[in-house]
Amino acid sequence: MKSIITIGRQFGSGGREIGEKLAGKLGIPYYDGKLITRAAKESGFCEELIETHDERPTNSFLFNLVMDTYSFGHNAAGLVDMPISQKVFLAQYNTIKQIAKEGPCVIVGRCADYALADNPDMISVFISADMEYRVKRIMEKRQLTETKATDLIVRQDKQRQSYYNYYSSQKWGMCKTYDLSVNSGILGIDGTVEYIRKFVELKEQQ
Repeated sequence: MKSIITIGRQFGSGGREIGEKLAGKLGIPYYDGKLITRAAKESGFCEELIETHDERPTNSFLFNLVMDTYSFGHNAAGLVDMPISQKVFLAQYNTIKQIAKEGPCVIVGRCADYALADNPDMISVFISADMEYRVKRIMEKRQLTETKATDLIVRQDKQRQSYYNYYSSQKWGMCKTYDLSVNSGILGIDGTVEYIRKFVELKEQQ
């Protein structure tokens, strides 16, 4: 097996659980929280700092001025004055590219599909679900009222969308952005895992 599976997800759709189960079935490493730990170790930032800025959007446009240079491994003078949120993104960006060099794995969130856009072994997946399904899951998992669960979902989705749209050249959640889009509200967690697994197998056979 050689596939590197990246997972984007709507909040409450079960993306993290699906990614972890998929990695287990495929027998490959899973990266979510571990990516933060590794990025911290390799960049010199403390984990708490990376967690604070993890998948958080930024309003600064300085990133656009230095990203192309930095992506190709050159030093950019602008990095010195770059906002910490963008330094954290670059730390995760570089860690994702390094992880991909080490072999097949599942990576959740953090614009991993964008970081690995030039990798022929990357399979990008987006997991969605209708609001009713997601609200019910978040109410049960976090012991929240329907109103609070709904507000949290809307806020988290907006944050993820802003982050992804800012750092990548694509649109978060749009089917044409990904190789595969799956509705976990229809298939369920285990059904979605199996659906993605079969897709990966078919892709590997090509």
